[in-house]
Amino acid sequence: MINLQNLGVTLREPLFSNLNLVLGAGDRIGLVAANGAGKSTLLRCIAGAHDPTEGAVTRARSVRVGHVEQEPPPGLLQASLYDAVRDELPEADSWRAALVLDELGAPADLRERPLAQLSGGWRRLAMLARTWVGDPDVLLLDEPTNHLDLSKILTLEAWLKALPKEIAVVVASHDRSFLDATTNRTLFLRPEQSQLYALPYSPARAELEQTDAALARRFERDIKTAQQLRRQAAKLHNIGVNSGSDLLTQKTKQLKQRADRLELAARPAHEERTSGAIRLEHRTSHAKVLMSFDDAQVQTPDGVPLFRTGKLFIRQGDRIVLLGANGAGKTCLLRLAKSAIDGETPNAAVKATPSLVLGYGDQGLAELAGDETPVGAITRPFDVGDQRARALLAGAGVGILAQEKPIRLLSGGQKARLSMLVLRLARPNFYLLDEPTNHLDIEGQEALAAELMREEASCLVVSHDRSFVRAVGTRFWIIEGRRLVEADRPDDVFASAATGGAGPA
Repeated sequence: MINLQNLGVTLREPLFSNLNLVLGAGDRIGLVAANGAGKSTLLRCIAGAHDPTEGAVTRARSVRVGHVEQEPPPGLLQASLYDAVRDELPEADSWRAALVLDELGAPADLRERPLAQLSGGWRRLAMLARTWVGDPDVLLLDEPTNHLDLSKILTLEAWLKALPKEIAVVVASHDRSFLDATTNRTLFLRPEQSQLYALPYSPARAELEQTDAALARRFERDIKTAQQLRRQAAKLHNIGVNSGSDLLTQKTKQLKQRADRLELAARPAHEERTSGAIRLEHRTSHAKVLMSFDDAQVQTPDGVPLFRTGKLFIRQGDRIVLLGANGAGKTCLLRLAKSAIDGETPNAAVKATPSLVLGYGDQGLAELAGDETPVGAITRPFDVGDQRARALLAGAGVGILAQEKPIRLLSGGQKARLSMLVLRLARPNFYLLDEPTNHLDIEGQEALAAELMREEASCLVVSHDRSFVRAVGTRFWIIEGRRLVEADRPDDVFASAATGGAGPA
């Protein structure tokens, strides 16, 4: 259907180059790369919305490409969910809009609401439905699981698996479990040597690591050989100067040229460009019980009751993952806990030890002032000078050019890494993290999980990312109807969500 030939895009520096890919009927390709490494740009090139710097995209005659971007166009936000989908259809086929919305599980009461009033998850599904009714032969999905809760992610997985076999799909995603469930090929996008494997993400990642290890060994070998050639050249040079031998001088020149060629060819092409490091610094607390909930009432900001917590405790070293559908009250529980720690709204049913130092991460990254610069976000609350702040920002993946921009203009990945840097400098002893992996690439997700475990951090985390939940959690709370209960294993909750249940009893 589509053929990419020596494709490359350069924006200040190469995003990718010399990319060759044939996309045929039935392909399900997972597209994996670091934040800002070109996934969205590549999808736009395939869709014909972006011109590559080099190479060509050839499409079969009459092939229809459906491109689902991360956000709806601003001009569509006032349209209702139903109209946003129906407007892509001729009047005679308008019935298909309701059919696709049924397939994706859109409730009737949401269909007449403007997209501007819907959650990020429903906006994503609206754009998918709007694209799908156009009968594409190739479907391009850009971060389709962002802002979706677990039940909707599983619905989307099932929907993709049920697509006609001849449809080709390319999914750019950081959700490892989703990629494993929905793809049969994986493209690791890199600046110079992208790697394609006829495998889902996890086995492809294992193959990639073996390939990278072999490249690393070859790189070390070639560099050692080049160093030996230079040493030989230096010895011959000295002998040639002393003896006046033109032959030895010529031999010296040849050895240096061989060393130059080896070093040039031995560039570590296996090394993937990183989005920046994630580090945490977790101070300890002497308290054994950090927080207690004595059947606290959790409610919306305007006072609508959602559920009761029952009698639960958070102890030193607990890494608790809070699970539940969007709208069940997960964020409201985190805000209730934050209010108790900050002492803003005293609540006899929620108690926090006085020694708690809170690290709070909002899923919308609202704790970062949009008009402030990254440098200001670091130097204003923390005792670090301008030079140190800039070095910390660069190490976290916020480059020199971005450091003086208003935070609202940063990418989602840059904002997420800036938020993690702020948490590190605060040195908390307890974390409340609301969807911390939403804007992080796979490297960032793994680094955050590793840091939480390495620091033996105590935390209450909201996440729908199954790989992250399995890696981080030591305890699992789930909002079930109007109560908060504890599950023994996350897979019990995942299995229940897959079958439409609320969770374990």
